[in-house]
Amino acid sequence: MYYPEPLNKLIIALGKLPGVGPKTAQRLAFHLLNAPPGEARDLVTAITEARQKIHYCSVCGNLTDRDLCSICSDPQRDSSIICVVEEARDIIALEKTRQYRGLYHVLQGAISPMDGIGPEQLTVKELLGRLSEREVKEVVLATNADVEGEATALYLARLIAPMEIKVTRLAYGIPVGSDLEYADEITLARAFSGRRQIK
Repeated sequence: MYYPEPLNKLIIALGKLPGVGPKTAQRLAFHLLNAPPGEARDLVTAITEARQKIHYCSVCGNLTDRDLCSICSDPQRDSSIICVVEEARDIIALEKTRQYRGLYHVLQGAISPMDGIGPEQLTVKELLGRLSEREVKEVVLATNADVEGEATALYLARLIAPMEIKVTRLAYGIPVGSDLEYADEITLARAFSGRRQIK
């Protein structure tokens, strides 16, 4: 242990963040120690406030600080189409394209037997409830273009088929194996406009 205990704890805590290795954690810790006291306090306040106030939308599962997210509460959105995504951050990627004006449903992950994640761990039941209680004409499956995303899309397409709702999948323009949040707006816009029906 080269550092005093409080500093070591800070480096270890920062190192647990995704994409932050030991060197970056060390740089961030020293930055916080050398920053004006208000900067560190603002960071602590922002983290605490986000943890206390942010939760999932009671309808779609998007992140919000109210009961309904801004998309579900927007009367201008087309409620006859629901776009299904894996994570809330995927909504932001799709919204940046300005191509889609319907509603969303967040699965909170994808089917991954290797990780012990089945349909029961996702919000599949809630999605089916939404589809049976409102006039939905199309479901767009916008899961990631990887093995888990494809498996999840096929599983959902088979579940929804008997409901006589059009089921489409985003067109391939997004590289296979990549996540939606890393795709640029043009690629996402092309993928969205070229979506196809799953049969």
